[in-house]
Amino acid sequence: MRIGIDVGGTQTDGVLIDGDQLLAAAKTPTNHDNLLESISQVLHTILAGKDPRRVRTLNLSTTLTTNAIVTGKTEPVGMLVVGGPGISAEYYRIGDHYHQIYGSLDHLGTETSALNEDDLDEAISSCLDQGVKCFAAACKFSPRNPDYENHIREKLGDQADFVTLGHAISGQLNFGRRIHTAYYNSAVWRIFQRFAGALTTSLKGFSLEDVEINILKADGGTMPLVRALETPVQSIFSGPAASVMGILATTPVNEDVLMLDIGGTTTDIALFAGGTPLLEREGISIEERPTLVRAIHVESIGIGGDSLIHSDNGEVAVGPQRLGPCMAAGGDRPTIMDAFNVLGLAAFGATDRSQTGMTAMSNALSCSTEQLAETVISTAVETLATAIEQLIFKVNSKPVYTIHEILTSREIKPTRLIVIGGPAAVFQAPLAERLGLEVTVPSLHSVVNAIGAALTRTTSHLSLTANTARRKLSVPMLGIFQSVPRGFSLDEAVAEARKLLVGDLAASGIRINDQEVQITQADSFNMVDGGYTSGKNIRVVAQVRPAVVTHLADAPATLLQVC
Repeated sequence: MRIGIDVGGTQTDGVLIDGDQLLAAAKTPTNHDNLLESISQVLHTILAGKDPRRVRTLNLSTTLTTNAIVTGKTEPVGMLVVGGPGISAEYYRIGDHYHQIYGSLDHLGTETSALNEDDLDEAISSCLDQGVKCFAAACKFSPRNPDYENHIREKLGDQADFVTLGHAISGQLNFGRRIHTAYYNSAVWRIFQRFAGALTTSLKGFSLEDVEINILKADGGTMPLVRALETPVQSIFSGPAASVMGILATTPVNEDVLMLDIGGTTTDIALFAGGTPLLEREGISIEERPTLVRAIHVESIGIGGDSLIHSDNGEVAVGPQRLGPCMAAGGDRPTIMDAFNVLGLAAFGATDRSQTGMTAMSNALSCSTEQLAETVISTAVETLATAIEQLIFKVNSKPVYTIHEILTSREIKPTRLIVIGGPAAVFQAPLAERLGLEVTVPSLHSVVNAIGAALTRTTSHLSLTANTARRKLSVPMLGIFQSVPRGFSLDEAVAEARKLLVGDLAASGIRINDQEVQITQADSFNMVDGGYTSGKNIRVVAQVRPAVVTHLADAPATLLQVC
């Protein structure tokens, strides 16, 4: 059996699945001050009357790291940066403890200026004097030569609780993205460590101490908890990825379709090209800073079932604020769900409270309660429709990356909209009318994200480069820097990448065969020196692409329990 839990901004959802059969599903409000309480509540519900010893896997999608960044509850990070030729490292300054260390490598990884030890000692002392215990090191061209970053880690020794090295985060050369990614990884490390420790202890109370625990990543795959402890930044924005994978697990998708995941606070929008989710081209942005975190392309807007209705200069406005649940669920201010209740399009909670709150607001705006409700719903639907149209235009204006391939001349034309999330059903008709598309709502629309979390498989990727003139091969993310013969070929590089990725996953207990490894890039270029070919520059990128382990059989919505 498999458990999937999605800790969302408003609700925490959980499911228990045996093979392709859904056995139980549950929802509870998310307690952001104690996420384990919410997780425990759904575990109690879905495991009631079941044998927990049959559970083999628990996959968890959590907003923990995302919320830590949004609310400013991250760890101070000593950011130690070694620049070099090109754009100054100052351009990428981030955090309050950003230090530049003199030294440089060229594009081949050859040292052109020695690392200044005095600069390094001064930077480390400054950070330690200010109580900084987590660090990140990023050096230009470190994927070609990690010596500077490794030396910085050795210099820190046991003075640091944790150090992120840029070359280990990604094998790509984008210096600015690598700085930001390394910084955020260290910034959320401690809060994730504490959560993981508490989670592991908590699971013992459910007789789940021997289960395989995986954390959902932004790219729609999972990673073993032991890996998440080293790269918690990969768990950022995993919630939208869970929803996308849930669509793949519950709804047959072979054409271009849209997905809306309407929550209490926000709505996530995703596109599928021929049934395949789109990926960010290089990596997501966090606080408007580009990173190397691979992710499914999702747009989020501030419209949800609990979005606040308010007046903006006499005009009715909806969201993006959420001050609590709708009045029908005990809130103090009317929200979108209250408007649906007033028009009889929903019968959620205490509908009389919806009527009272909406009537009071309509009186203040000198209109009827029904007029106010209609305006609220049309405004919300128009906001969603505009965001959808902008997303379609955006992705059709540039090459589109999917988890399978790059689509360079393929226009995406969605023919269907799949809506999930708690309020999905009430939005179905107005969205169909506004967009002119077929709109479908899965029977278990309110827990599709938890289903996606439960059924998604482990993913991984690596970048391998080889310089046959220098007889060097490197796989920075695995810390591999070794010699190769001068005649090392592209075919040999591809085979080596497959073998290394399979072996790396096996080290974490994940067994796959090399045919499950997809090669997304395999290039070989002649290197010329003095008018003669001196060798080849080879680059291979390999991945285990996001996928679900099975497709869920139809299950009745009556399985869902609210706790």
